[in-house]
Amino acid sequence: MIPFPDISPNLFAFELFGREIALRWYALAYIAGLLFGWWIILRAIRNPSLWAGEPPVTSEQVERFFTWVVVGVILGGRLGYVLFYEPGTYLAEPWRIPFVWEGGMSFHGGFAGVVVAAILFCRREGIPMLSMGDLLAVATPLGLALGRLSNFVNAELWGRPTDLPWGVIFPGAAAQTCEGIAGVCARHPSQLYQAALEGFLLLAVLLWLAFRRGWFKRPGALMGVFLTGYGIARFLVEFVRQPDAQFVSPGNPIGWAVQVGNFGLTMGQLLSLPMIAAGVWFVLRARKA
Repeated sequence: MIPFPDISPNLFAFELFGREIALRWYALAYIAGLLFGWWIILRAIRNPSLWAGEPPVTSEQVERFFTWVVVGVILGGRLGYVLFYEPGTYLAEPWRIPFVWEGGMSFHGGFAGVVVAAILFCRREGIPMLSMGDLLAVATPLGLALGRLSNFVNAELWGRPTDLPWGVIFPGAAAQTCEGIAGVCARHPSQLYQAALEGFLLLAVLLWLAFRRGWFKRPGALMGVFLTGYGIARFLVEFVRQPDAQFVSPGNPIGWAVQVGNFGLTMGQLLSLPMIAAGVWFVLRARKA
């Protein structure tokens, strides 16, 4: 077992007028991910050889779209968490929905928010949607990796109990709530699994396809690879990730959101299946075009 490293969730913190002001690693991950996405999109559109014709967007359009993405991530991520994970809680206290500082963001919701923002922006600006989707696909994985690393630093979203040698003894409730295990227990560092699979590995594949194999010339293909790759990675990691508390009960200790007999799907797996199906469809469509 590996003791959890002594890492502060804050990059820095200080007190001002009796209130703590802090920059958290999680917030920094969002900022760095968005800035990297902006940079890689600009680099792609400034290289005409990557495209079958003219690049689909201009630098000025990318700058305007950046604001739409920020709004889509925040609104979609929060509303997705409210609707998918704790609808009963927020139906009883709807005024708490905007309280994002209390925690509670959903990747699938944030993804949906960005999709809606991209569709509206592309229609307004006359931008090909599939090509914009390809740009966003290449821009996204690093932000996912940094976000999962921040989850690890925050000691949140940990995995199920394990006796593997790289199991981590997370602080607080994680070490004390393992069913059938006396004393502290180790858990899968599922945040690191996700950072590696849906973050760094998926980023490497997409960059190789985009900048070495010319896949920007196949509108929709890179977007399809992203959807499929993320969906598969998330589906697999869900087997070792601790389920959300609201889905766990004495009759459902595994935390299935949907269960048929002895088999079930977690909420993360359930939401990933449509992404996988859509991703495969986009890749096949691009190959036939």
